[in-house]
Amino acid sequence: MAIRKLKPNTPATRYYSISTFEEVTKTEPEKSLLAPIKKSGGRNNLGRVTSRHRGGGHKRRYRVVDFKRAKHDVAAKVLAVEYDPNRSTRIALVVYPDGEKNYVLAPEGLKVNDQIVAGNDVEIKIGNALPLKNIPVNSQVHNIELREGKGGQVARSAGNFAIVQAKEGDFVLLKFPSGEIRNVRGNCYATIGMPGNIDHENISVGKAGRSRWLGIRPHVRGVAMNPVDHPMGGGEGKTSGGGHPVSPWGQKSKGLKTRKRKKESNKYIVKRRK
Repeated sequence: MAIRKLKPNTPATRYYSISTFEEVTKTEPEKSLLAPIKKSGGRNNLGRVTSRHRGGGHKRRYRVVDFKRAKHDVAAKVLAVEYDPNRSTRIALVVYPDGEKNYVLAPEGLKVNDQIVAGNDVEIKIGNALPLKNIPVNSQVHNIELREGKGGQVARSAGNFAIVQAKEGDFVLLKFPSGEIRNVRGNCYATIGMPGNIDHENISVGKAGRSRWLGIRPHVRGVAMNPVDHPMGGGEGKTSGGGHPVSPWGQKSKGLKTRKRKKESNKYIVKRRK
């Protein structure tokens, strides 16, 4: 899970770094667990751009990952750890005794031939999934459900995990990666450990072309535009805006609270994220 730098044969590769992929044991994905991805180019059903700076990128196929871990009390054997182009962490290919194969998020420390299992009273071991109410306090968990049976929604990217802080009645108090502390129902499932590939955040893209491979198009600063194109554009000489930073449509882009109509979720939050 280390990072390696390339020999700088060109100016771009001087700042370029890539993962070593030493934990990956299989290069070809499982065909039965692949699905096509249709690219939107950042456009909605009317063809209008709703998410800027998106488009292009290398063609990918989606790996169908089991976030629910609904097959309880049946041990699965890890066949391989694979690269997934759609997420920052690695995925593990597991097989059950009946021959069914699934992809799961590969936590740090999971290796080929390990056994993992999901259930109410399974062992507290990396890769095992069980209800939050049965997980000891101060444990690291990932792939956490927020609604019972919906499947993991939180702490799924590389190196992210939540900490079980306390238990009270039907709820478990979790500290999330953002710093938010909230109550989650004890019957919601979570997986022990944290997703692997923790050095992902230290990778340097190194050149503009690599961003294009990832489907990220050029981003132009508002202050570099003309007044007709952006509220922060124009000015004699070079200026850095002069007013509050805003979006191209005039909405304040730093510090403005945009969260609305979340009463159902608000009541579970004990401490807001930073």
